[in-house]
Amino acid sequence: MKLHLVDGTYELFRAFFGAPSAAGPDGQEVGATRGLMRSMAQLLSEPDVTHVGIAFDTVIESFRNQLFDGYKTGAGLDERLFSQFPLAEEATEAMGMCVFRMVDFEADDAMASAAAQWGEQVEQVVLCSPDKDLAQCVTGEHVVCLDRMRKKWLNEAGVHDKFGVAPASIPDYLALVGDSADGIPGIPKWGAKSTATLLAHYGHLDAIPDHDTEWAVKVRGAKGLAENLAAQRENAELYRTLATLRRDVPLGVELDDLRWTGPASGLDAFRERIGLRRLTLPEPKNG
Repeated sequence: MKLHLVDGTYELFRAFFGAPSAAGPDGQEVGATRGLMRSMAQLLSEPDVTHVGIAFDTVIESFRNQLFDGYKTGAGLDERLFSQFPLAEEATEAMGMCVFRMVDFEADDAMASAAAQWGEQVEQVVLCSPDKDLAQCVTGEHVVCLDRMRKKWLNEAGVHDKFGVAPASIPDYLALVGDSADGIPGIPKWGAKSTATLLAHYGHLDAIPDHDTEWAVKVRGAKGLAENLAAQRENAELYRTLATLRRDVPLGVELDDLRWTGPASGLDAFRERIGLRRLTLPEPKNG
């Protein structure tokens, strides 16, 4: 038995930019919601998908915005997309999926928490998202990431190949290199190659000595890197906190609640509401 965990916010964004615009009977923009539903129908049709949960950023902001003013917000988000956030949650719930609505936390936190909570009860956890934050959750072949659009899998060896560090070092990596998608600026001059070289040896940023003369590995521009890190240790530790996914989010359900048993009774009414004439769903599977 596998557990599939979906980043619903990412899927909605992907549908918004990939699916055609469409208006429902009441004139509301619903194109991304329709695209999301078709994508989830495809996922549910996969032969190994029996237990599935989908997480949404019900609001863009989270507890991380209280820690750092520069963290990502919903500023500048297209209203045609933002208006479909609640619709997307309703849509997937009508399809019978277990929906995690995140307010204080983020969708990635819900996925990380679900993987931590139920990982030992399943053969494999599949994190359906290309978000590099989730690479920190990868464990061997047991917890893996899947970019559904590109059909690319990321296991633990893949994390090493892609980032040059172990999954446990991903928050440190993002703290030093930065993550523009989340508003994490990183430490000046710390690029991917030098960061990977140092973290591959030291594991975590707080184990990296302040002075480059004490470094056990050689990197280009070591003196400047060391000076910048020494001057911004506090910032680096904050950025690592921002990049570290929470694994203790209260989800309020049990693993069996994630078993997909078919659509909810309100699916037809919801489809009519958004003008979606056809949606092909599979029969629920055993397992």
